[in-house]
Amino acid sequence: EMLRSLVGSEMCIRDRKNITLDIPYGKKVGIMGGTGSGKSVLLKSLSRVFDVTSGEISIDGQNVRKYALDALRNEFAYVFQDVFLFSHTIDANIAFYDPEAPEEDVRDAAETAQAARFVEKLEDGYETVVGERGLGLSGGQKQRLSVARALMKRAPVLILDEATSSIDTRTEKLIEQGMDKLMQGRTVFVIAHRLSTVRNSDMICVLEHGEIIERGNHEQLIAQRGRYYQLYTGAFELE
Repeated sequence: EMLRSLVGSEMCIRDRKNITLDIPYGKKVGIMGGTGSGKSVLLKSLSRVFDVTSGEISIDGQNVRKYALDALRNEFAYVFQDVFLFSHTIDANIAFYDPEAPEEDVRDAAETAQAARFVEKLEDGYETVVGERGLGLSGGQKQRLSVARALMKRAPVLILDEATSSIDTRTEKLIEQGMDKLMQGRTVFVIAHRLSTVRNSDMICVLEHGEIIERGNHEQLIAQRGRYYQLYTGAFELE
């Protein structure tokens, strides 16, 4: 079956290993946990990069396996920690999902992602050709271009997997401020080590060994005085 759109759709995740999530459309969900806790696998399963081996993931009550794979994945925009940039111009990398997009839209996306300043300083600006995996750019610059590319896709679900890990805190805050409006009307999943990145999420899930050990908003988790509270007070560090 073709997927019309995830706009307005509720997601439901059911797994035998204490992974149960009901996510109304338009909410922001923060995911925290140490290396190997299952954060990336969980979110990649939404668009069937991985298929679950038990339980199910459904959209408006229908298993995601029922949808055409290309149609399903078109509804998601991902920004990963390990950014891949094509051997092409910066302009083409940003407009990858919409090659016919107006130049103004590309510039606006770069501005929102805090990429415009460094791009405009390059000799060839947006026509600068970058190598595979962003050869010649810093980790933070590649991540900013990746954020701009995801924004250009305008997908109803945005997944940020350590998307700003190579970006300094000040620049990350500017990106978040610029993205606030763009996040409205989208479902957003954020994987992050920095508590400041997930603090304003509608729901925060803390994973450990593939299980959700805590969930709630910032205030609720602080009141629980569990793992999230330990992270907040510096009594525990994610590895």
